[in-house]
Amino acid sequence: MSEADAKTLGELRTVANYQFGAGAGEALFPADDDERVTVHRSTSGRPRQLVVDDGRVVSYGTDGRFTLGIAGGRRLVDALDRPTARVVVGAESEPFVRDGKNTFAKFVRDVDPAVRPGDEVAVVREDDTVLAVGRAELSADAMTDFETGMAVSVREGAGVDEESDS
Repeated sequence: MSEADAKTLGELRTVANYQFGAGAGEALFPADDDERVTVHRSTSGRPRQLVVDDGRVVSYGTDGRFTLGIAGGRRLVDALDRPTARVVVGAESEPFVRDGKNTFAKFVRDVDPAVRPGDEVAVVREDDTVLAVGRAELSADAMTDFETGMAVSVREGAGVDEESDS
Protein backbone atom coordinates (compact mmCIF):
# COMPACT_ATOMS: atom_id res chain seq x y z
CA MET A 1 0.00 0.00 0.00
CA SER A 2 1.33 3.41 -0.90
CA GLU A 3 2.07 5.99 1.74
CA ALA A 4 -0.72 8.20 0.33
CA ASP A 5 -3.26 5.35 0.63
CA ALA A 6 -2.13 4.63 4.20
CA LYS A 7 -2.61 8.29 5.12
CA THR A 8 -6.00 8.33 3.37
CA LEU A 9 -7.15 5.23 5.27
CA GLY A 10 -6.15 6.84 8.55
CA GLU A 11 -8.24 9.89 7.74
CA LEU A 12 -11.16 7.75 6.58
CA ARG A 13 -11.05 5.74 9.82
CA THR A 14 -11.64 8.99 11.67
CA VAL A 15 -14.63 9.82 9.46
CA ALA A 16 -16.06 6.32 10.00
CA ASN A 17 -15.68 6.62 13.78
CA TYR A 18 -17.57 9.90 13.66
CA GLN A 19 -20.34 8.62 11.39
CA PHE A 20 -20.91 5.14 12.88
CA GLY A 21 -19.32 5.26 16.34
CA ALA A 22 -16.07 4.30 18.03
CA GLY A 23 -14.42 1.27 16.48
CA ALA A 24 -16.10 1.60 13.09
CA GLY A 25 -12.99 2.95 11.37
CA GLU A 26 -10.87 -0.02 12.35
CA ALA A 27 -13.72 -2.41 11.48
CA LEU A 28 -14.15 -0.98 7.99
CA PHE A 29 -10.47 -0.42 7.21
CA PRO A 30 -8.27 -2.68 9.38
CA ALA A 31 -4.75 -1.41 9.97
CA ASP A 32 -3.17 -4.84 9.50
CA ASP A 33 -1.73 -5.69 6.11
CA ASP A 34 -3.47 -9.09 5.88
CA GLU A 35 -6.15 -7.68 3.63
CA ARG A 36 -5.66 -5.29 0.79
CA VAL A 37 -8.04 -2.32 0.66
CA THR A 38 -8.10 -0.77 -2.80
CA VAL A 39 -8.80 2.95 -2.89
CA HIS A 40 -10.46 4.10 -6.13
CA ARG A 41 -9.99 7.83 -6.59
CA SER A 42 -11.69 10.53 -8.63
CA THR A 43 -9.73 12.39 -11.31
CA SER A 44 -8.94 15.03 -8.69
CA GLY A 45 -7.48 12.42 -6.34
CA ARG A 46 -10.32 12.33 -3.81
CA PRO A 47 -11.13 8.81 -2.54
CA ARG A 48 -14.45 7.58 -3.98
CA GLN A 49 -14.73 3.86 -3.32
CA LEU A 50 -12.92 1.46 -1.00
CA VAL A 51 -13.00 -2.14 -2.15
CA VAL A 52 -11.73 -5.46 -0.78
CA ASP A 53 -11.74 -8.96 -2.28
CA ASP A 54 -15.30 -9.68 -1.11
CA GLY A 55 -16.79 -6.45 -2.48
CA ARG A 56 -17.31 -2.75 -1.94
CA VAL A 57 -16.83 -1.65 1.65
CA VAL A 58 -17.96 1.97 1.23
CA SER A 59 -18.28 4.82 -1.19
CA TYR A 60 -17.16 8.21 0.06
CA GLY A 61 -19.52 10.96 -1.01
CA THR A 62 -18.76 14.57 -1.77
CA ASP A 63 -20.76 15.41 1.36
CA GLY A 64 -18.07 13.71 3.47
CA ARG A 65 -20.25 10.73 4.43
CA PHE A 66 -19.95 7.06 3.64
CA THR A 67 -22.52 4.91 1.90
CA LEU A 68 -22.17 1.27 2.84
CA GLY A 69 -21.66 -1.70 0.58
CA ILE A 70 -22.64 -5.21 1.73
CA ALA A 71 -19.02 -5.94 2.71
CA GLY A 72 -18.98 -2.76 4.82
CA GLY A 73 -22.32 -3.59 6.43
CA ARG A 74 -21.03 -7.03 7.43
CA ARG A 75 -17.88 -5.52 8.90
CA LEU A 76 -19.85 -3.01 10.97
CA VAL A 77 -22.29 -5.61 12.27
CA ASP A 78 -19.42 -7.93 13.22
CA ALA A 79 -17.48 -5.20 15.04
CA LEU A 80 -20.07 -2.97 16.69
CA ASP A 81 -22.23 -3.95 19.64
CA ARG A 82 -25.87 -4.63 18.92
CA PRO A 83 -28.02 -2.62 18.04
CA THR A 84 -25.57 -0.01 16.66
CA ALA A 85 -26.22 0.90 12.99
CA ARG A 86 -28.78 -1.88 12.57
CA VAL A 87 -32.42 -2.30 11.64
CA VAL A 88 -33.74 -5.77 12.52
CA VAL A 89 -36.55 -7.13 10.37
CA GLY A 90 -38.83 -10.15 10.67
CA ALA A 91 -38.53 -13.31 8.60
CA GLU A 92 -41.54 -12.42 6.42
CA SER A 93 -39.65 -9.56 4.75
CA GLU A 94 -36.25 -11.28 4.50
CA PRO A 95 -36.52 -12.57 0.88
CA PHE A 96 -37.61 -9.16 -0.37
CA VAL A 97 -34.90 -7.25 1.49
CA ARG A 98 -32.21 -9.71 0.34
CA ASP A 99 -33.41 -9.05 -3.20
CA GLY A 100 -32.79 -5.31 -2.74
CA LYS A 101 -36.37 -4.21 -2.04
CA ASN A 102 -36.97 -1.41 0.46
CA THR A 103 -37.70 -2.15 4.12
CA PHE A 104 -41.06 -1.02 5.46
CA ALA A 105 -41.81 0.07 9.02
CA LYS A 106 -44.38 -2.64 9.71
CA PHE A 107 -41.66 -5.31 9.36
CA VAL A 108 -39.12 -3.63 11.68
CA ARG A 109 -38.65 -5.63 14.90
CA ASP A 110 -35.82 -3.62 16.48
CA VAL A 111 -33.63 -0.66 15.59
CA ASP A 112 -30.67 1.27 16.96
CA PRO A 113 -32.34 4.05 19.01
CA ALA A 114 -29.79 6.57 17.66
CA VAL A 115 -30.86 6.11 14.01
CA ARG A 116 -32.02 9.31 12.33
CA PRO A 117 -33.36 9.87 8.82
CA GLY A 118 -30.45 9.85 6.37
CA ASP A 119 -28.21 7.54 8.44
CA GLU A 120 -26.53 4.57 6.79
CA VAL A 121 -27.71 1.29 8.32
CA ALA A 122 -27.42 -2.45 7.87
CA VAL A 123 -30.71 -4.33 7.64
CA VAL A 124 -30.31 -7.59 9.55
CA ARG A 125 -32.36 -10.53 10.75
CA GLU A 126 -32.57 -11.51 14.44
CA ASP A 127 -29.24 -13.40 14.37
CA ASP A 128 -27.42 -10.34 12.88
CA THR A 129 -27.11 -11.82 9.39
CA VAL A 130 -26.82 -8.85 7.03
CA LEU A 131 -29.65 -8.82 4.49
CA ALA A 132 -29.06 -5.39 2.96
CA VAL A 133 -27.60 -1.93 3.45
CA GLY A 134 -29.22 1.41 2.84
CA ARG A 135 -30.35 4.80 4.10
CA ALA A 136 -32.80 5.22 6.97
CA GLU A 137 -35.88 7.17 5.88
CA LEU A 138 -37.42 7.39 9.35
CA SER A 139 -36.14 7.94 12.87
CA ALA A 140 -35.78 4.92 15.14
CA ASP A 141 -38.93 5.85 17.08
CA ALA A 142 -40.95 6.24 13.89
CA MET A 143 -39.73 2.88 12.55
CA THR A 144 -41.05 1.05 15.59
CA ASP A 145 -44.24 3.13 15.95
CA PHE A 146 -45.47 3.34 12.36
CA GLU A 147 -47.47 0.62 10.62
CA THR A 148 -46.94 2.11 7.17
CA GLY A 149 -44.14 3.84 5.34
CA MET A 150 -40.64 3.10 4.15
CA ALA A 151 -38.16 2.64 6.99
CA VAL A 152 -34.99 2.00 4.95
CA SER A 153 -34.28 2.82 1.33
CA VAL A 154 -32.24 -0.25 0.43
CA ARG A 155 -29.25 0.42 -1.78
CA GLU A 156 -27.94 -3.13 -2.06
CA GLY A 157 -29.36 -6.50 -1.04
CA ALA A 158 -27.15 -9.37 0.09
CA GLY A 159 -28.63 -11.78 -2.44
CA VAL A 160 -29.52 -15.42 -1.92
CA ASP A 161 -28.76 -16.95 1.47
CA GLU A 162 -26.39 -19.88 0.97
CA GLU A 163 -27.22 -21.30 4.43
CA SER A 164 -30.99 -21.77 3.99
CA ASP A 165 -32.73 -24.17 1.68
CA SER A 166 -36.00 -22.25 1.53
